[in-house]
Amino acid sequence: MTSVEVDAAIASRAVENLKRAGFHPVTVLGDGRAGHGERAPYDRVICTYTVRDVPRAWVEQCPNGRIVTPWGSSFFSGSYATLDVVDGKARGTFSGYPAFMWDRTQRAGAGRVADLYNQEEGEKSSTDIAPQNVIQDHPAFFTALSVTDAWYRWCEADDGSGKATLWFFSDDRRSWATVDYAPDAQTYEVEQYGPRALWDEVRTSFLCWHELGKPERARFGLSVDGDGQRVWLDDPDRVVGHTPAR
Repeated sequence: MTSVEVDAAIASRAVENLKRAGFHPVTVLGDGRAGHGERAPYDRVICTYTVRDVPRAWVEQCPNGRIVTPWGSSFFSGSYATLDVVDGKARGTFSGYPAFMWDRTQRAGAGRVADLYNQEEGEKSSTDIAPQNVIQDHPAFFTALSVTDAWYRWCEADDGSGKATLWFFSDDRRSWATVDYAPDAQTYEVEQYGPRALWDEVRTSFLCWHELGKPERARFGLSVDGDGQRVWLDDPDRVVGHTPAR
C-alpha cells in the first residue's frame, strides 16, 4: 500500500494515525496527480480529493485494475467516477454524492454573494424555465460538462414568501447572473453581467439535456486513455464531453 500526500504536516499526522490503527503504508510526500511510479503497478488507485480530470499517470500506474475518485467541475462536483482499467485504458460510470476537498491545482470558485456582487447593473431579460429545475442533480451534472468554470448558489428570501434568487458566478469573478423565483410565476426575471452570459450558457445546456431525453446521471460514463477523457451517454461511442490529455 502506498499513500501520497502533498502537505508535509498532514502527511506526518496521517502516518501517526495510521500507525495507531495498525497500518503501515509507504507514505510519499508529493503530488497525488503524479502518483508514485517507483512502486507501480498498482491494482487500485483511490483518490480522496475532487479532480476535474483523471490524471494519465494513474492509468499508467494502474494498467489493469480499478480507479475510484471524486470527480466533477465547478458547477457540479458530486460524483464518484469508478473506472476499470484494462491494458492501460480506463472506463466506468458515475455514482454517489461525495464531498471532498478540491485538487489544490484545480479548485473551483467560491465565496459569499455579498463579497462578489457590487451592485453592478446587468442586462435584464426573462425566462420561462423555473430556476430550481436547472440545478437538480441530473441536469446539473450534464450542465457541468460544458459550464465547467462557474458555480451557483440558491438564496431563499427570509420573509416566508417562498421567493428565491438563483445566483451564478464565474470562477474568475468577472461574470454573474441571477434568476428570480416567485411561487406561481410563469416567467422569471433574469439579469446577467460581465463578459459571459452565464444564464444563457446554463439554459442552452439544460435544453440540450431535455432534447437528449432528460437522461439520469447513471446513464453517463467516462473513458480515459492517451487522448484524454471523454464523457459519454449510454455507449462509449456517443461522446457528449471531451477533455484533451494534459
